[in-house]
Amino acid sequence: MTGPTELAKRFGTPSYVYDLERVAAARDDLFAALPDEIDLFYAAKANPHPELLRELRSGGTRACRAEISSVGELDAVLQAGFRGEEILYTGPGKTAEELAEAMSLGVRLFSVESPGDLRRVGAVACGLDVTADCLVRVNNATGAAATSIRMTGVPSQFGFDSETLPGLAAELRDVPGTRVAGLHFFPLSNAKDEASLIAEFRHTVATAAALQDALGVPFRLLDIGGGFAAPYAVQGGRPVYGELREALAATLDEHFPGWRGGAPRVACESGRYLVADSGTLLTSVVNVKDSRGQRYLVLDAGINTFGGMSGLGRIMPVSVEPHESVAADGAPASLAGPLCTPGDLLGRNVPLPDLAPGELLTVPNAGSYGPTASLLMFLGRPAPAEVVVRGDDLVSVSRIQHIRTYEHGQAL
Repeated sequence: MTGPTELAKRFGTPSYVYDLERVAAARDDLFAALPDEIDLFYAAKANPHPELLRELRSGGTRACRAEISSVGELDAVLQAGFRGEEILYTGPGKTAEELAEAMSLGVRLFSVESPGDLRRVGAVACGLDVTADCLVRVNNATGAAATSIRMTGVPSQFGFDSETLPGLAAELRDVPGTRVAGLHFFPLSNAKDEASLIAEFRHTVATAAALQDALGVPFRLLDIGGGFAAPYAVQGGRPVYGELREALAATLDEHFPGWRGGAPRVACESGRYLVADSGTLLTSVVNVKDSRGQRYLVLDAGINTFGGMSGLGRIMPVSVEPHESVAADGAPASLAGPLCTPGDLLGRNVPLPDLAPGELLTVPNAGSYGPTASLLMFLGRPAPAEVVVRGDDLVSVSRIQHIRTYEHGQAL
C-alpha cells in the first residue's frame, strides 16, 4: 500500500511523496498545449530529485531537456541520463570554474546575463578550445501580462536591458570562444490565466523579432520562457491550456516564418507546472499550544522542510488537511515548525478541526520547491524522507544527508 497513512507509518514524518504518474501527466499535458516543433526545458531548481528528472526525460520524442544553474544541478541531470547537448546552463553568477566543469562534460549552451558574463564564457571556451553557443537573456522593458508575477522590466541582475541591446550588437558578436545563438526570455511566473500567458508570449515573440533585426544575427534558438501556472501548497489542479497551441503557432508564423523548419528552433521552459501536483508533504502534529488567544499547531515540518524559497521572507498560503476523520470544526491555528526561531511558521490562522498530537496532516501540490528550496541544514535536523511512487507501486525512498568534509593540515 502507498497511501499516506501507510507511508507515514513506514517511513516516518515529515516526508514527501512524489507520484511519477502525475509527473508524466503534467509533461504530456504541457507538450500537448505547445506546437509540436517546440522544445521544453525543465528547470531543475523546481525539484532535482533523480527519479523525477528521469521521468521528465523519458517522454520519447516529446521529452524534456534540462535547464540548470549550478554544477550540483549539472551532476544531478547527468546522473539522470541527460546528455551535455540537452542542457542549458543559466544564472547570473557563473564562475570560470563552474563553466570549465560544464564545458568539459559536454555542455555547450549557455544563457548570458551581461557583457562580462559573455566574456567569461568565451574565455573559458577558448581555454578548452571549444565554442559556446550563447543565448542573450533579455530584461524586457515592457510586458503584456500586468496581473501576473513579473520577472522583467525593473533593474535586475538578470538579463540585458532590452533598450541597450541594439547598441551592443557589435560587441556581442565579437567575443572569442562564443557565438550568439539567440535570445532567452523569462518575463513572468505563474500567469494568472491563459489569456495573460498568450498575451505575454505574443509580446515576447514580437520583441524577439525586432531584436533579431537590431542585432543582425539570425537566431538558431529562441527560448521564450514560461509562466505556466500551478497551485503551490494549496488545493487545486493544474490548468490545461486549450488555446495556447494555436495562438503561439500563429504568432511565430507571423514573426519567424521559418520556425517550423527550425529557423530558429523555439523552446519554452517550466519548473513547478511539471512537478508541483506530483508531490504531497506528510507531517505530524507534535504539540498543540494556546497562547494569549492564539492556537498553535507545532508540526514536525517547518521551514527547514518546506520553506518555499525561505529567503523571500514571506509566509505561504499553505493548505493542510487531516488525513483521518477528526472532530468537527475547531479554532483557527497557526502552523509552527519545530525550529527554535519565531520565523518558523508555515501559516497563520489556518482553519482546521481540533487536532491532537500524533495526527497526520497532508500538504497538497508540494512537488516543487520542497527540500532543496528550504533551510535544510538550519539547526541540523534530519532532512525529510522523499518517497517516490508510481500509482500504487513504491519506486524508491531516499533522504538527503548533511556531510561535512575536512582537509586536515592544509595551509590556508
